[in-house]
Amino acid sequence: MPTYPQETDRYSLQPKKFIVWLFMISSFIFFAGLTSGFIVYSGDSLAKQLNVKMPNAFIYSTILVVASSISLQWAYIQTKRSNFAKQRLGLWLTIALGVAFTCSQLYGWVVLTGLGAFFTSSNASISFVYVFTLFHILHIVAGLILIIGAVISSYKAVPNVLNIFRMEISIVFWHFVDILWIYLYVFLLLNQ
Repeated sequence: MPTYPQETDRYSLQPKKFIVWLFMISSFIFFAGLTSGFIVYSGDSLAKQLNVKMPNAFIYSTILVVASSISLQWAYIQTKRSNFAKQRLGLWLTIALGVAFTCSQLYGWVVLTGLGAFFTSSNASISFVYVFTLFHILHIVAGLILIIGAVISSYKAVPNVLNIFRMEISIVFWHFVDILWIYLYVFLLLNQ
């Protein structure tokens, strides 16, 4: 079995975990700024409000992202139990749900354009919806990359501390992305 001297030491993994936390904090600040910008812009006049019903695809994507968090949590539990076959199953299920979430978001765009709500419309409130979902999709892609790294790790003969570390990074980031989408979805519902 190959050894990973730097990565098997828990203390050498902590800075990497800290970087993920910094990224999540900066993402939170970014989305808080976007939602604040939306409130300032749309609160100006009735003509600048969203005035479009959120597509049902967004509620389906909410269900998908919550289900993906559950499957990832289950995979993490299986990792702690050293049940790697079930860990892989949970990870692959999470990846499938993450891809389905992304497809659902893109379908939401199709519905919005069908309603005449385009990114370049004269009402920038509509454009905010596209920006919220686009940047959230980018976060989903980043989360999927982390999860794919955890899947690859689960197939290799790596020290369990490294396998658990990759799962912990994946789960913390994925739960953050999940909560972030719920926040954005509720925010959009309240402002539709």
